[in-house]
Amino acid sequence: MRLIVIIIFLFSAPFARAQTMDTLQIPGTEVQFQMSFIEGKHFDYHGVTIEVHDFWIGVHEVTHDEYVLFKERAFDSDASDWNTGEFKADAVTRPSPPYLDFTYGMGTKGGFPAVSMTQQAALRYCHWLYQKTGIFFRLPTEAEWTLACQGQKEDVDSNAWHYENSNEKYHKVGQKTPNANGLYDMLGNVAEWTLDFYKKDYANAMKASEYSWIVPTRKHARTIKGGSFDSDAEACTCEERSKSQSKWQARDPQIPKSEWWNTDSPFLGFRLLRPSKQASPETIEAFFAKAIKF
Repeated sequence: MRLIVIIIFLFSAPFARAQTMDTLQIPGTEVQFQMSFIEGKHFDYHGVTIEVHDFWIGVHEVTHDEYVLFKERAFDSDASDWNTGEFKADAVTRPSPPYLDFTYGMGTKGGFPAVSMTQQAALRYCHWLYQKTGIFFRLPTEAEWTLACQGQKEDVDSNAWHYENSNEKYHKVGQKTPNANGLYDMLGNVAEWTLDFYKKDYANAMKASEYSWIVPTRKHARTIKGGSFDSDAEACTCEERSKSQSKWQARDPQIPKSEWWNTDSPFLGFRLLRPSKQASPETIEAFFAKAIKF
């Protein structure tokens, strides 16, 4: 077995925490979400040893109830805990109104996952949430996501909505059994965006990268993890990986295609990550400038 040590930090550092769960509230709303603390470690991924530093990750996939606060101005306000900036709801660049129901009637309010957004739209939500809370959130890297997924029970029916048990639709988050880290729906329900540009040989690509994630060079493809309600049960594993596809926007009549929506990815959402140690405002803004480009 080859031994390659890859350090995943992205503005975090080893930082021991006794607390393992944290509940956050979005300012100006009653909407809350939970995060679970994941202790960094060395772990084997496709025959390569990767070191990941401590982080917090969403207990659930981001729900429609959370995403709609960003998506629609009517649900937002100037309330903010962002001490290093001035948040104005009227100044936020928001998703264009979808011209059809990209959930295809599978559910929105009351705990259903937010779906059908592009990776850029997911990252713009993270940027908006940073400006609302003053806390840096982003998408997890492939390695971070995989580490958080470990400890999943082997019985896929108990912890995942997949093609054989989902009735071909996603479900409200948190209905299945959580994994050992207290995380729900890491497998199945909706697949999840990661931060990385897709490379077949992820480990060697990371070794060659000057950054701590595979920085995108074009719109497609981005790495997706976890499988979905539309995946076969055997594809719902912690190590399964797939990539975004341009055909998900094939029915979009706009030229150029929407920066915000995929017409045909109701099986895809995202989960938040928060580094254990916050970076400087300048570093955070530089990250978003690099990550939100396509």
